[in-house]
Amino acid sequence: MNAKRNALGRGLGALLAGDDAIAEGFSPAVTNWKIPVGQIEANPYQPRTHFEENALNELAESIRLHGIIQPLTVRKLTSGQYQLVTGERRLRAAKLVNLKDVPAYVLEADQQGMLEMALIENIQRQDLNAMEVAISFKRLIDEVQIKQEEVGERVGKDRSTVTNYLRLLKLPPEIQVGIRDAKIGMGHARALVNVDKIEQQLYIYRKAVSEGLSVRKIEELVRTLQQEAGKMPKAKTAKDETPVAYKGVQEQLRKRFEAKVQIKVDDKGKGEIVLPFGSTDDLNRLLDLLE
Repeated sequence: MNAKRNALGRGLGALLAGDDAIAEGFSPAVTNWKIPVGQIEANPYQPRTHFEENALNELAESIRLHGIIQPLTVRKLTSGQYQLVTGERRLRAAKLVNLKDVPAYVLEADQQGMLEMALIENIQRQDLNAMEVAISFKRLIDEVQIKQEEVGERVGKDRSTVTNYLRLLKLPPEIQVGIRDAKIGMGHARALVNVDKIEQQLYIYRKAVSEGLSVRKIEELVRTLQQEAGKMPKAKTAKDETPVAYKGVQEQLRKRFEAKVQIKVDDKGKGEIVLPFGSTDDLNRLLDLLE
């Protein structure tokens, strides 16, 4: 990516220095500096789904005081509207302080090029959590159709690093959420990937979270349990209290909310619907669906 920036020369290269990287397949053309917020559509390829509310409010306050220092990047549509390529947090924060227009670079890009640029730009951000990086790597491979070693070249990481992130996607959903919410770190996760059985992964993960175990302790525990294969107790699972007649409804609710919804019914036909959430942002997502 640095070589591509240097190749731009002092003109456009100087203009874009320090801002969003320009991915291969893009023909940059700065055609506008101020664009009305109402004319910018969301990026359907935005790889980032988790936005921390406090950090977003802090950014909004900074923008209220100083304006947007780093322009957004958008793609002009034939309808006259603009589609966001990079700068989702800046756009959201700008809306919070009711900005009428925002500074932006306007690029020409096809959809695949737009997706690649959005993914690479997000991967290079320091505040992205490990699961978001892993998902972005997977999308580069599946949707942009580039090989794993090419992913490393595009984002400036060696192949083993890319592989380690991709392996996180093989972990159970509960552990992936724990990684996303910083309950465990990348080192803990890499140790858990080496455990073959899901129930063992969950057992170690829950022990790590409840006891605050270090990465070294987790690695020692994994080695010990591997040597004593078959002797470790299985992770506790909740008793299934859902009658057969309600299974279909429960499954529909799980698909609707993308959560492990549970219907509990007693002998008198009375019961409750349990809708769990993993974080404040996840709760807000569910509340939006309920409206």
